Amino acid sequence: MSETRQIVLDTETTGLEWRNGDRVIEIGCVELLNRNLTGRHYHVFVNPEREVDPGAMAVHGISNEFLADKPRFREIADEFEAFVRGAELIIHNANFDVGFLNNELSLIGRQPIGVLCEGVIDTLRMAKEQNPGKKASLDALCDRFEINNKHRTLHGALLDAELLADVYLAMTRGQESLMMALDDEAADSGDETASAALVERPPLRILRASELELQAHAEVLDEIAKSSKGQCLWLAQEPAAPA
Repeated sequence: MSETRQIVLDTETTGLEWRNGDRVIEIGCVELLNRNLTGRHYHVFVNPEREVDPGAMAVHGISNEFLADKPRFREIADEFEAFVRGAELIIHNANFDVGFLNNELSLIGRQPIGVLCEGVIDTLRMAKEQNPGKKASLDALCDRFEINNKHRTLHGALLDAELLADVYLAMTRGQESLMMALDDEAADSGDETASAALVERPPLRILRASELELQAHAEVLDEIAKSSKGQCLWLAQEPAAPA
């Protein structure tokens, strides 16, 4: 079975919009192999060649003075690409980070993330689909899945990537259990075709209503229609009797 390599990634930036000239100032990545943390990570601060917006600095606490002697993105591009190449990326609010990274790569004539990596999972979108209407920030998800984030007073790319890795594994734990069960059954059978056999299902037995049951059903709908003055939706959608 081939190994699944995933990289949980986060960035910090000078501001909110790369189209207006904002740049990446920090990249943090942690590696998952077959849904297990390997201990390998990539972390770098980047000189953005421009000043950090005060609003952004209030979020992540990274100052212009701190970044002054850090490498430019073009100087770390090779090592960054080497770490993420061929992996599936896991990012919270992926459009934001991918937009910034693609801009950085484009500025030095490199290929975009879509070519460099195998795909991107957006955990923000996943969280909203799993729990519509609920808060989906990283802090909210840490609370939901009881992941300790008390040490997160400011945003930081590596810390946030580490927390997001735990959140992602918690969000997808049911999928992991299903895949493990399928793998175990296939391994026990010793048959290469076992995994295909697992998806086969016996034909469903169709139980049709009796005449008495149909009559009782019609009587209930008739009572609902009378009490609702003809506004019974179920009766209105009843299929026409066969000719």
